[in-house]
Amino acid sequence: MAPARDSVAEMQGLYGPFTVAERVVQKIWLRQDFSAQPARLEDGRTLEILSPGHWNLIGGPDFKGARLRLGGIECSGDVEVHFHASDWEAHGHREDPAYANVVLHVLLFPPGTREKPVRNAAGGTIPAFVLLPRLHRDLEEYAADDALEDLTARDEWTRTAELASRPVGEVREVLHELAVARWRAKVHYAAQRVERLGWVEAAHHTGLEILGYRHNRVPMLAVAGRWPLAAWRGGIDLASVHASVGDAWRLHGVRPANRPSLRLAQYAAWAQQRPDWPERLEQWARSLSARPDATRADLNGSILRRDRRLGALSADLNQQVTGGAVGGLRWHTLVCDGLLPLAAARSGRDLSALWLQWFPGDAPERIGRALRKLGVSGGRDQPHCHGFAQGLMAWFLRRDVSL
Repeated sequence: MAPARDSVAEMQGLYGPFTVAERVVQKIWLRQDFSAQPARLEDGRTLEILSPGHWNLIGGPDFKGARLRLGGIECSGDVEVHFHASDWEAHGHREDPAYANVVLHVLLFPPGTREKPVRNAAGGTIPAFVLLPRLHRDLEEYAADDALEDLTARDEWTRTAELASRPVGEVREVLHELAVARWRAKVHYAAQRVERLGWVEAAHHTGLEILGYRHNRVPMLAVAGRWPLAAWRGGIDLASVHASVGDAWRLHGVRPANRPSLRLAQYAAWAQQRPDWPERLEQWARSLSARPDATRADLNGSILRRDRRLGALSADLNQQVTGGAVGGLRWHTLVCDGLLPLAAARSGRDLSALWLQWFPGDAPERIGRALRKLGVSGGRDQPHCHGFAQGLMAWFLRRDVSL
């Protein structure tokens, strides 16, 4: 039933309500972008995902031909993805013969304590698997990725008309507030990863994940789970590492310089030059002098960058943590998406002001153009920074569900 595939729901995020399309949850299942080890169904049985199936973009179940192992017994069939268990009945699937071969009901949210497993037309129960507790990132981050995939193909200026009608100072404050909330969400999920994996492996997973870029985040996380940081410290067989995830690598749309084989080699060089890099990152964070909270004064990026010598600070951190193995825009993305949230979660230090005014990294060029047209950034007095880019992306997500 196609309409259900296009449905959306309003969620309460860590920094306010936002909307998410069901296709976002479907993409999470398709890309296996969640922690699946160990995985259990709602009835207590183990779940092994041998193949998530083929994404069905026409009528019928969301995924066809999945291969699963339920409680140790291998089976094949279809998979249906919903926000809630009750959506099965609401969408009329029980009586629809197209759904007779569904063997797994994937849910974003756990079913209620009084909800029973859904049934097919023959009366058989369909086991449920819940994604929300297993997500690597805040749900809004997944939704933002989905939004950006479409945003980069549109005229971003027409979509900022409401912001453009406001005074520049007000726009800056709106984006600043959204960015600060986005920072808090990143630290929250970094802390959860540290709690789940321990400090060293949380850092290791994060480093590989970010080197995978958007297309290969999930395979890189699989590599991190199979080869802990200790395996990289004395040298590693990169061919075996690359082959371990097989067809999961995505090469279409990936620039040659960002191919997984090159990024794996980059991480190998990083781990060998700085085998204790998680400990170095923690020490760096604890050695920083006291920083103020992210106040409105931090809206003046040129003052903050000059007073804190952000360029020198970046170079020093790079040498301490990666030995110079990661550079360019990817380095700044690594800092903003990974190192600073991790360091804040581990040390308890407020690093939000640094994060807000850090260099923008791999932010889409269209975001930068929109910020310049809005008068928010550009020039010596207000250089383009990571915080405003994050704030604008959050604003797009909250204001336009059709992104």
